[in-house]
Amino acid sequence: MLTPIIILLLLSLPLFVAFVYTRINNNKLDVKKFASWGLGIAFIFFFIGHIVRAQGMTEMLPTWVPFRLALIYITGLLELLIGIALFVPRYQSIATKLAIIVFIVFFPANIYSALNYIGLGGHQWGPVYLIIRGPLQLVLIGWAYFLCLEGNIKAFKRN
Repeated sequence: MLTPIIILLLLSLPLFVAFVYTRINNNKLDVKKFASWGLGIAFIFFFIGHIVRAQGMTEMLPTWVPFRLALIYITGLLELLIGIALFVPRYQSIATKLAIIVFIVFFPANIYSALNYIGLGGHQWGPVYLIIRGPLQLVLIGWAYFLCLEGNIKAFKRN
């Protein structure tokens, strides 16, 4: 189950590199900017998954959902737009709010997939997968809210 590790690395890498750089150069760290970049990279990764694994992702939706493949492509496009917007300071706030909504709205598909042992991205582990995916969703939502919207985690601030 490599995907959650990749997501966490993509999410945290820009902020980590910026943190190290600012410590070395004794500069102030713009947490909101680099946390947003990490979230943007993660959303672009999500988009790529929707394109590359589109057919498998249709299985994550119940059969009664109409236009499943089209829905996968549309949600992938939404993730791409959110990902790009997270790099543009003017749109970061709205993109972050949309990201949080996406995490909440898409989570039932993860529950359905895990309960039905869908063979994609760890869902084949069944309900055990939710032990990892549930907390990961909370981390992503927390990252978006506390770092991308608020941008004021005290651990990163210089006195």
